[in-house]
Amino acid sequence: MNWNDDQPIYRQLREKIVALILSGVFKEGDALPSVRQVASDYQINHITVSKAYQELVDMGLVEARRGMGMYVVQGAQQKLHNIEKEKFISTEVPALLLRMRQLGISKKELITALQVAQGE
Repeated sequence: MNWNDDQPIYRQLREKIVALILSGVFKEGDALPSVRQVASDYQINHITVSKAYQELVDMGLVEARRGMGMYVVQGAQQKLHNIEKEKFISTEVPALLLRMRQLGISKKELITALQVAQGE
């Protein structure tokens, strides 16, 4: 994984795991790789991995099972879907509308472009 300087590594790792849960790579009930394994695989500090995992716990997406590790909780994928959908609507749509105004793109042109992109 390539880390960028835009945000802390633990956040980038958290977002990577979020994407893996959303895509179904990590399913509800699946164990996440151990902190040591992730730290070794990505050559990062184990405290960084622990911080990312703790944020996932705080978000209610994973749970720690004493002596067994971290597991994706039931309903995590749906919860993430709802969070990401709201983030898209509240953040990305306004940015898209602003960019459309800046470039003079009409709603009709956007709809046509979306249809083309979807193969309709």
